[in-house]
Amino acid sequence: MSLSKKKINLNKWSRKVHYWGAFVIALPVFIIFSSGIFLQLKKDFDWIQPPTQTGTKTNLPSLTFEQILESAQSAKNVQINGWNDIDRLDVRPEKGIVKVRTKNKWELQIDTNTGIIIQEAYRRSDLIESIHDGSWFNSKVKYLIFLPSGIFLLVLWLTGIYLVLLPYQKKWQK
Repeated sequence: MSLSKKKINLNKWSRKVHYWGAFVIALPVFIIFSSGIFLQLKKDFDWIQPPTQTGTKTNLPSLTFEQILESAQSAKNVQINGWNDIDRLDVRPEKGIVKVRTKNKWELQIDTNTGIIIQEAYRRSDLIESIHDGSWFNSKVKYLIFLPSGIFLLVLWLTGIYLVLLPYQKKWQK
């Protein structure tokens, strides 16, 4: 008899967890889901992430770091004064380009042999990623709201599976 009471209590507990949990994590989960959709489509829409161009294809890039910096500084829309303005370099030898990602979220694609800027575009995917993981709001928000929301979403999923399987379990016991 005590076993059936525990099942009923677990059933009530699962329903209460779903009721209050869904309410508490609704906004963070909405942000995670909607930004996740954009991240899934980042290679399909140039607005989110600029497509990778093709430069002069050779096996070995011929530009030095200083030449890459000089090319990057000649960009029209991107204001690069020195290496402090550059976040990272992404070398793609098979495509013949180097991607110069700046700290102000711009991306330059430079031909690794000629030094010509092939593309200059704003990169939104990094912003969307930071919104997705909560770090855009604040590092505390990331760990105190978004992480617990993700953990609680896992709990909702597990209790939801329990609630779905509960009627079948009762049917199988008969």
